[in-house]
Amino acid sequence: MGRVVLVTGISRDIGRRFARAAAADPSIDRVIGVDAVPPRGDIGDVSFVRADIRNPVIAKVIAKEDVDTVVHMSLIATPGSAGGRGTMKELNVIGSMQLLAACQKSATVERLVVKSTTTVYGSGPRDPAMFTEDMGPKRLPSSGYGKDVYEIEGYVRGFARRRPDVDVTMIRAANVVGPHVTSPLTGYFRLPVIPRVLGFDPRLQLLHEDDLMRVLRHAATSGIPGTFNVAGDGVMTLSQAVRRLGKPSVALPGFAVGRLGATMRQARVSDFSPEQLGFLTYGRGVDTTRMRTELGFEPRFTTAEAFADFCRELVPAREGA
Repeated sequence: MGRVVLVTGISRDIGRRFARAAAADPSIDRVIGVDAVPPRGDIGDVSFVRADIRNPVIAKVIAKEDVDTVVHMSLIATPGSAGGRGTMKELNVIGSMQLLAACQKSATVERLVVKSTTTVYGSGPRDPAMFTEDMGPKRLPSSGYGKDVYEIEGYVRGFARRRPDVDVTMIRAANVVGPHVTSPLTGYFRLPVIPRVLGFDPRLQLLHEDDLMRVLRHAATSGIPGTFNVAGDGVMTLSQAVRRLGKPSVALPGFAVGRLGATMRQARVSDFSPEQLGFLTYGRGVDTTRMRTELGFEPRFTTAEAFADFCRELVPAREGA
């Protein structure tokens, strides 16, 4: 018998694409996609169940479908897409707590995979060159997506202690890019003029969307527990990225970039958050040794290759230039 996998957040493109990829895996028998609203686009052989993970009804879905593997992908990074910061926090934190409570009560769940993010480390002037999985942020996040993820990871660790019989895998993915990705960072790179923080050239570490699909599928089928940084090889500086985009950029003082970001956020031009301003000032690097030696995963795209694929979608005419 193959595995029965429940995927949260299937109404978002990244969740829908992962669910379809998982359904094509011969070691997986069935995939159930869960969300409060139906997904847009073809979901193939995935069974959709309309359910809000903030509601205890998710426990009934897990029990009814005999789910043995849960892949939690419904963390939202942008308040605008959630309808405001309050709703975003409720969906992220309350939804995750309800899902973990349902998994804790379940007699069938054997594996839990949580898509987390390297944003949990933050970005600051005293950061190490490379964060390992055993390190925490130099300063605890006080708001936004980073704070949500930090809290959720704490709840996941608590769940792992209470249910040692369940293999819990946390994937701390670097910033994901690719032709189909909509995120604060890809929105930033899609701006006609790229604002940069004067006097800073941060290091960027990226993960291609296809590698994100692959690592989540690998985690769901291998059942290797632990927390893993996942990123493509190498780093890029922001100035290198801007040159490869072929777009004009303007260097502004940090406070001016912050005000510009707030204006764009209010105008819904870009979901430019204070934590993104920190990232575009100081950057971030993560060590991926454990990804290879323990998880047994190797990304197909380097950071530079992932960004090049993203650029091809933005400026196809430049390929022959």
